[in-house]
Amino acid sequence: MNDALPHSVVVPVCDEGAGLARFHERCRAVLEGLGEPYELIYVDDGSRDGSWGVMSALADRDPSVRTVRLSRNFGHQVAITAGLECATGATVTVIDADLQDPPEVIPELLARWRAGADVVYAVRISRGGEKRFKLVTASVFYRVMRWLADIDMPVDAGDFRLLSRPALEALLSMPERDRFIRGMVAWIGFDTAVVEYVREPRLAGRSKYPFAKMMRFALDGIMGFSMRPLRLATWLGLIVSAGAFVLAVALVIARLLGHIPVQGWTSLAVLVLLVGGVQLVTVGALGEYVGRIYNEVRGRPLYLVRERRGFGPGHDDPAPDRAAARTAGPAGAAGTAGPAEHPPA
Repeated sequence: MNDALPHSVVVPVCDEGAGLARFHERCRAVLEGLGEPYELIYVDDGSRDGSWGVMSALADRDPSVRTVRLSRNFGHQVAITAGLECATGATVTVIDADLQDPPEVIPELLARWRAGADVVYAVRISRGGEKRFKLVTASVFYRVMRWLADIDMPVDAGDFRLLSRPALEALLSMPERDRFIRGMVAWIGFDTAVVEYVREPRLAGRSKYPFAKMMRFALDGIMGFSMRPLRLATWLGLIVSAGAFVLAVALVIARLLGHIPVQGWTSLAVLVLLVGGVQLVTVGALGEYVGRIYNEVRGRPLYLVRERRGFGPGHDDPAPDRAAARTAGPAGAAGTAGPAEHPPA
């Protein structure tokens, strides 16, 4: 691997070919202005719009660019992890390629790091170009997540952040598969700082997080860092059971006093539906946790790499039809499996 550099920037990419060159131009200008060596690590997460060709061209022209092509779309959080594992810098900044998070904020993140912070969060004070529904649901998510989680997560902070090398090593020691990096970074602790910024409208393309994916992302965060859903299900069951007992006693007394005719029993139907709903919610919560346990024990690689470029002789993959796999050992240490066949991206 190349000698360690002062700064690494990890950029997950999925169908961002239309704006990638512009992003690189702006990001490179910012990093060149630092006057220190750096590396830009682009991770292609199964793009289908020619993003890999753009990234490869950038790597050919710019010696600071490293590119990693995953064998398929493994998801945003896994793509970030793949880039973090390749980073050699004393600091590593994660930023998306859609230019909603402006690269010009990176020097401010570095300033907070130089002041002693190991984790510097970029916190949005406004979000340009986003619909009201997205703004409301995002606001609710961050606040509900903060209440539910057993960790102190900053509100309105996405994946745009800076990690020091010690913080990065701590993060990479966590091998879980259903990854929620925002929660994982908060969990490791370390000294933190905040930089506020205005989020810009997307330069090109469309969001990779529609409502269904946002819901899945929220579930990953809640189930990965909180036991409260199970506790809430338990308390809900106790409350419904107590209410059912009180209602049963009241109905018996009312029946003995002749206040309830034989026909009707609407209350019974409502009670059955209510209890059934509580049971289904509880079983669903249990299923989510059990599913995550199943994912962990299967021991599959977290991702497969189809091709690497820009890492230097002996580290680039000469045959793009082969894949290297990253696996996690039982103690959480990262390891690398041998080449394996894979489907085309």
